[in-house]
Amino acid sequence: MSKACVIIATFHAHPGKLDAVRAAIEAVIPDVHAEAGCELYALHEDTEGHLVLIEKWTTRELWQEHLTLEPVKRSRASLEGLLESATEVVEMYAIPVGDSRQGAL
Repeated sequence: MSKACVIIATFHAHPGKLDAVRAAIEAVIPDVHAEAGCELYALHEDTEGHLVLIEKWTTRELWQEHLTLEPVKRSRASLEGLLESATEVVEMYAIPVGDSRQGAL
């Protein structure tokens, strides 16, 4: 198995659709929290009004499995027509530096 991975997923809602996008994402969060390997799945809003999911998975394999499960399928279906562009997904791996509690997610 691979090391833990952090995912940043940014959603760009069509004008007037931010609340609907938020609701679609919020609806699946409890189910995702219960998935194997989910260490963090937290929704944020950036200063430009985009919704950003910050995720941490124990392994890349479990994150990839998550992408095939029902909550993601439900979320994708609910987001249909609400987004201006494809969701931006960035996959990252920690380079721990300094204090172990503060140097990596």
